[in-house]
Amino acid sequence: MRRLKADYSNHIMCYLRSTLSGAVVLFGLWSVSVAQEAPKTPAAPALQTRSSAPATSAGLQIDEDFIHQQFGDGFGLIPASKPYVRDIDGDGVDDLVIAAISKKPLLDAGEHNYRVIDPYYTFYGYGDPKITNSFGSEDLQTKNLVILIINGAGADAWRAEVPKSKYVVINMPFKSISVRRLQVKKKVTINAIFSEEADSTAVDSVVYWDGKQYKYFPLGMSGADN
Repeated sequence: MRRLKADYSNHIMCYLRSTLSGAVVLFGLWSVSVAQEAPKTPAAPALQTRSSAPATSAGLQIDEDFIHQQFGDGFGLIPASKPYVRDIDGDGVDDLVIAAISKKPLLDAGEHNYRVIDPYYTFYGYGDPKITNSFGSEDLQTKNLVILIINGAGADAWRAEVPKSKYVVINMPFKSISVRRLQVKKKVTINAIFSEEADSTAVDSVVYWDGKQYKYFPLGMSGADN
């Protein structure tokens, strides 16, 4: 009798093991099937940058949309629109400098809270951009070119929702601009905006922050040894 009970118990245990193993196999096959049939989430498309103004190393894309957001729809990029991220006004916070084009730079000044300045004609005694705005170059290569400056604020610097200040520099004749170091005193150098002229007989120049405002200064003839 005891042997019969033992045989019956062994039979039950074998049956349970077989049933459990089959369930595990079926569950595994079902999991593989579900994994294979589940639709894949498409990868997010890469952001496209404009060739005229590549994205900066800071990660924020510099394109027409960004320029319109900061300065209005009246501004656009040009082939020379290379962005420069440097501290221009000496406060230790990165600023943005980029060349652009605008036929009516004064139009959106109130809406987008920027100042239109003319260091070039101020240097020669004409300081009102409302008047000198009509003095623009007749050269089609430089006509309506402007320099946009965003002075940064806080941890986000020039990318801040509300930057320290924004400027539109008009009437600067240039083929291209760059931001480099400028020696202002014997042992003092600052970041400044250098303007290179297209005409080899023209005067290259620089725009720099003097602690209160942006000033223009002629450097010498293009191609000459300075």
